[in-house]
Amino acid sequence: MGIADDAVEVRATGWRTLAALHAVIETSLERELMRRHALSVVEFTVLDALSRQDGWHMRMAQLARAAALSPSATTRLVNRLEDRGLLTRVLCADDRRGIYTELTAKGRKEYDRTRPTYDKALEQALGEAEELPELAPLVDFLHGVPAPTR
Repeated sequence: MGIADDAVEVRATGWRTLAALHAVIETSLERELMRRHALSVVEFTVLDALSRQDGWHMRMAQLARAAALSPSATTRLVNRLEDRGLLTRVLCADDRRGIYTELTAKGRKEYDRTRPTYDKALEQALGEAEELPELAPLVDFLHGVPAPTR
């Protein structure tokens, strides 16, 4: 194995470790959010992304990026959340082709009610992952990442 091959293997190992940690976290979040709130991780991710916006709205393409979804999957998800009264679509005043998505008052309440469950499940998942030798260094790194300012 040459130097270049070693570098590729290091990156591949890092990626596998990151994917494993993601799976541990997502499984824990999904289980708790569904059990306590009948909300999936991706649905919570959308509510979270919208809650962070000034005026609580985003263009559909921005929302797709924030949720790591395709445009069509985002549309289906927005339809489901709109049917539940958690968000609404608004035409852009400057560009009639543009559509914004924003939280409704009900959506904001649901987000505020669900956020503590998400935070606790995330903390527990990280704690469990920290006990696994292959994931512990990545969890330690995450603990050192500064919190964003709001």
